[in-house]
Amino acid sequence: MTEEEKLVGSGKPDPGDEHSSAEHPEPGLEPADSTRPAERIPVVAGRPRRGMFGVDDAGDTSGYGGLRLPAYVPPAAERPYGDWFDEVADDLLEALSGKGIAASAIQQVTIDRGEITFYVQREHLVEICRTLRDDPSLRFELCSSVSAVDYGEEVPQRLHAVYHLTSMTYRRRIRLEVAVDVDDPHIPSVVEVYATADWQERENWDMFGIVHDGHPALTRILMPDDWDGHPQRKDYPLGGVPVEYKGAEIPPPDQRRAYT
Repeated sequence: MTEEEKLVGSGKPDPGDEHSSAEHPEPGLEPADSTRPAERIPVVAGRPRRGMFGVDDAGDTSGYGGLRLPAYVPPAAERPYGDWFDEVADDLLEALSGKGIAASAIQQVTIDRGEITFYVQREHLVEICRTLRDDPSLRFELCSSVSAVDYGEEVPQRLHAVYHLTSMTYRRRIRLEVAVDVDDPHIPSVVEVYATADWQERENWDMFGIVHDGHPALTRILMPDDWDGHPQRKDYPLGGVPVEYKGAEIPPPDQRRAYT
């Protein structure tokens, strides 16, 4: 049998076909049922991806116009989490209980790619951070990064603020995430707990429009003070100006793949 016949007979699906490796479980994007217990409501994120460069007709010669990837959301983890994750989760819940904070303050725990993420309710964020920093069994002394993501207009609670915490005592890293709607993008500032979050929360405000309530000076950090909008939101227009290069005029990014 020739190599060509082996490939044909293998039944290997083409990329994008029903059984190809590009296919992942596609969670529903419907809003969570508010009648279910708070700790069981999944934190919704992710959206299907179709095409590339904003082109969906025959004018796209790159081959990416037919790209189809479903929304992928790591599912909520179930016990046992494995490794040291169970220990941290138990110690955190015990410490929060001692402060009168219900377990429902942790909306979801996700284990994905060897990392643990706690999705938390925003009203408890500051106290959860303080507990993670001060509790002797946790000791997450450093907030190494605060970032954000916009999952797109069709996704409920599309704006996520992400906090990367490091325990230098136990050499561990965890992630906190807070999800909010674009119409109510308010999240408490954690600067009083982690001073390193100062400029990073300003960047969240500048790029994504997340309002970190209680921040000592929530002003823009990358864009001019009078800039309109937040450039890293999914619904923000690309814009741009034509640029002349070696005698040719290069159009703005939002016009570069227009064929009309």
